[in-house]
Amino acid sequence: MATTRLRATGREAFYLRRESVAARPPPDVRPSFASAIRSNLFDGWRASLLTIGALALIGIFLPALLRFLVFDAVWSAPNGDLCRAPGAGACWAFIGQKLPYFTYGSYPLSERWRVDVTLIIGAGLIVWLLWLDASRRLTAAILFFGVYPILSFILLHGAPWAGLPRVDSDLWGGIFVSLLVAIVGIVVSLPLGILLALGRRSALPALSIACASFIEIVRGVPMITVLFMANTMLPLFVPEDLAPDRLVRPLIGVALFASAYMAEVVRGGLQAMPKGQFEGAQALGFSRWQMLRLIILPQALRHVIPGIVNTFIGLFKDTTLVAVVGIFDFLRTVDSARLDPVWAGPTISTTGYIFAALFYFVFCFGMSRYSLFVERRLSLARDR
Repeated sequence: MATTRLRATGREAFYLRRESVAARPPPDVRPSFASAIRSNLFDGWRASLLTIGALALIGIFLPALLRFLVFDAVWSAPNGDLCRAPGAGACWAFIGQKLPYFTYGSYPLSERWRVDVTLIIGAGLIVWLLWLDASRRLTAAILFFGVYPILSFILLHGAPWAGLPRVDSDLWGGIFVSLLVAIVGIVVSLPLGILLALGRRSALPALSIACASFIEIVRGVPMITVLFMANTMLPLFVPEDLAPDRLVRPLIGVALFASAYMAEVVRGGLQAMPKGQFEGAQALGFSRWQMLRLIILPQALRHVIPGIVNTFIGLFKDTTLVAVVGIFDFLRTVDSARLDPVWAGPTISTTGYIFAALFYFVFCFGMSRYSLFVERRLSLARDR
């Protein structure tokens, strides 16, 4: 109902309309395409110069890049003869021929179905966990963190009692090893990083000093040093017959290294929490662990989602460093395959490294986009 002002005999009176005023559409605040281009790319002479310079660089390099990657590329060939021809572009035929080797390494050909089953199950559980609207996600978490590691070990390593021949980790390699190292590091680093961050903020001096010392020591050395220490020193602390497998050692090193960085990210989120959140939880009678689990940690982790995902992305790319301790990861298989004399050529190495770059970019970009999606969902839920 709308109010109308009535002026009569020098006095003002008000009355209510008997009929409702027709609703008006909201104003369109979305800028047009032309105005968006103008405000983002040509807003002033500096922005205009940068835009023109960027377009010039794209115009110079993009045609040559497209010719090399697409138009002059060799898509099908039995060997490297066509790739060695003058003017030949990227040798995608080399990638197609070597893709099984890039994926499985030297894993026995007759047993590669076990790797496929392991990857498919893992991908299904990850999608189930990351799908925010999925039902029974707690069941997915139990399966992924509890059942899946045991099942993966049985499938990949083998179990004679289950009719699966044993495959030593010396034969493991390629993409599935890179994914294995990354998943183990990501899965272990977040909970361990949370515990380290809580321990560093603990009121117990011994626990706080121990956690802070571990974090600072690990963050103060390169990852290669941690990998070498894990590879050479871990067997010294256990009996010889219980020494960790040569693949387990770098897995432990990667997990410990990532957890130290994750601890500092989580500690930043904890320190950003207002003191009133702690006091309010205590006033409600929550115990310390209830306060952390139900109030503090959910808010702190939400605040540092970009930092957490950034650590995950860095960890995924750092999996290439396990090659220095003899692990045949994906990039190591590319290095090995490009030396094949059947495929030797001037464009083979470039094509192999471009393929590796695309592989890492796809996974890292996917993690980045998913984190933005989660941030938007959490922001909407908070604003309601």
